[in-house]
Amino acid sequence: MSGPVDETGALDVPADGGASTVGREARLPSGPSPRGRRVVALVDTDSFAKWGAHLLAAAPAGWDLDLRTVATPRSASAKQLRSAFRGLDARLAHLRTDPPTPKDVDAVVEELRVDPPDAVLVSLIGPVAELVIDEVHRRIPDRPVLVSGLPGISFPAKWKGIFFRARADLFVLHSHREVQAYEEMAIEGGVEPHFALATLPFARSASASASASTGATAIASTGATAIASTGAPGAPGAHVRDAVVFAAQPSVPLERVDRALVVQWLVATARQHPEWRIVVKTRAAAGEHQTHREEHPYPDLVPADAPANLVVESGPMAEHLDRAVALVTISSTAVLEAAARGVPALTLTDFGIGRHLINEVFVSSGLEGDSVDLVDGRFGTVRPSWMQDNYFHPASDDDWQRRLTELMVRRDAGTLFDREPARRSRGGVLRRAWERKNALGGADRSALGWLALLIGAPIRTTKRLARKARALVDPPEPVVVAAPTSQRVAGGAGGERVAAAVSAAGGDRTAGAGSEGLGDRQQELVAGGDPG
Repeated sequence: MSGPVDETGALDVPADGGASTVGREARLPSGPSPRGRRVVALVDTDSFAKWGAHLLAAAPAGWDLDLRTVATPRSASAKQLRSAFRGLDARLAHLRTDPPTPKDVDAVVEELRVDPPDAVLVSLIGPVAELVIDEVHRRIPDRPVLVSGLPGISFPAKWKGIFFRARADLFVLHSHREVQAYEEMAIEGGVEPHFALATLPFARSASASASASTGATAIASTGATAIASTGAPGAPGAHVRDAVVFAAQPSVPLERVDRALVVQWLVATARQHPEWRIVVKTRAAAGEHQTHREEHPYPDLVPADAPANLVVESGPMAEHLDRAVALVTISSTAVLEAAARGVPALTLTDFGIGRHLINEVFVSSGLEGDSVDLVDGRFGTVRPSWMQDNYFHPASDDDWQRRLTELMVRRDAGTLFDREPARRSRGGVLRRAWERKNALGGADRSALGWLALLIGAPIRTTKRLARKARALVDPPEPVVVAAPTSQRVAGGAGGERVAAAVSAAGGDRTAGAGSEGLGDRQQELVAGGDPG
């Protein structure tokens, strides 16, 4: 580190006024207070809009902040943006009442070229993030520092996340465990690690509690919590707590039969506990887009004879948690938001524990449970032993602001270097047009994009068929799923049992327990695929 960082993000300098540098790091000259930093965030989908805005709001008080929405096939609606922008600080509070109108990529990059900020937070789905990062590199000579990252839970590590953001100067993650897993995968894939740690914006209050209390007793215990029918504890004058909130996810579980089963459990809970509102909290209304496509929306699966206290609602998760007795999910980041508030929670393991369910990270957390726990009204609280490596580290561990400041200093000095892309097959103008068309879909109306699609679509189809043929000859390893666990096992201690089961079942045999393995590194930017 070049020197201590003050609240404006400035770096102290040596007595020589910054004439010397160490390695690639440059130092600002001493003198009057340095100018404030200007950082612009670019967002598109609902989850990336929420994450990007709230991470940006955590920037030092002296920084000037701005946010713009990029037009993509999955751009959030104005309603989704207003929900995502709830609770921002004074610098960004106006976004909730007046969310920015989406602009196309070219218009956004041109604005950055005409008036470059110090840094750009690229909070976009993978293919669009790669496109924007590439355009900034190509079109802006004095380019800003490029920061990217992934919203919410990003464990196990995913190669696509690294692949699309390899040229960003900084990649923000939210736990020590994630940083380690992504560093290992990046090195294996030939990408220089560039990962920084930031407290997940929605878990910030719990992180503060953890650093202030050695036992984290305010939000953690070692056993299950059986919620009484009168509701969860709350301070006098607090919101009425009468809801069990189910945080729906668009693709976990994926199959219709499994999602219908979840609805059945929620119906049974509503009948068992008429004093509670059982809320199916969705992230999008009909016609709205999400970061991941949802083939079988939960509202369509609610039976006509469902009890009246089972309701489907959208809106900001924070407002639902104000009334929550407990939070239930398969693996949504909302469970961390609940834990940060001290709201009991349950991550359902009836479908097992595996990377495709994004719930391996919760093993030994104290939050694992099953549908019996749900219907019985038995929920968990996060264990102190799990917190340090998983999202609830002390705020003093965060280094993203310091590292971003150092990168901006390098930019000031003209020593900011360009990182290499993970994509090796660039292919010139036509390849870029293909990547752009796949990233933007109908939002790209260029003639070259349509030409690239006309040429590339048959090639893509041929490659897909070839991969399917290879899979018949050499089948991939089966998805590893560990056994379900519950709050009833050893007083809610089933996670330790499952941790051993995951390892014994071979859950770490691809590329370590913290990654999905690189496998086939040939990446295709397919419209409608995994957004990365």
